[in-house]
Amino acid sequence: MPIKFIVDSMLGKLAVRLRLLGFDTTYYADVEDSFLLRKAREEGRALLTHDLGLTKVRGANASFITGRKLKDQVREVIHNFNLKIETDRLFTRCSVCNDLLRPVAKEQVKGKVPPLVLKTYNEFSYSPTCGHYYWKGSHYARLVSEINAILKSSPPYSPSPLS
Repeated sequence: MPIKFIVDSMLGKLAVRLRLLGFDTTYYADVEDSFLLRKAREEGRALLTHDLGLTKVRGANASFITGRKLKDQVREVIHNFNLKIETDRLFTRCSVCNDLLRPVAKEQVKGKVPPLVLKTYNEFSYSPTCGHYYWKGSHYARLVSEINAILKSSPPYSPSPLS
């Protein structure tokens, strides 16, 4: 069973990156520590936190993230959990709500994406939960470059960079 994460409010950007890497990652802003611990336990999630005290709670499956920069945090999680980054799982989750994305036909996104995007791209996906639409534009290329940089600088515990 693939690992699932829950991320505390201090690591919201890390939650987004883990989702983009294809990992089921929930994030709640402004909730009590007891809520995070309970949700982690109920849902079988590893809790990622900047709060050292949470890692000391008996029975908590919590990991203290030491990195302050996003790329260092991603590297740390990849290393600490011995994660395998699988290219077929990349960009399969909504960065906003964590739901699995579904492909959607180009004709169905008319009026829901900018006209130039509709004209330029042919493949789209969306989140049925929050209705967010995605396509492989310049933001996608930047994210792939960022992921490659992280993977290249993380030996020996990371896979080959993406192609």
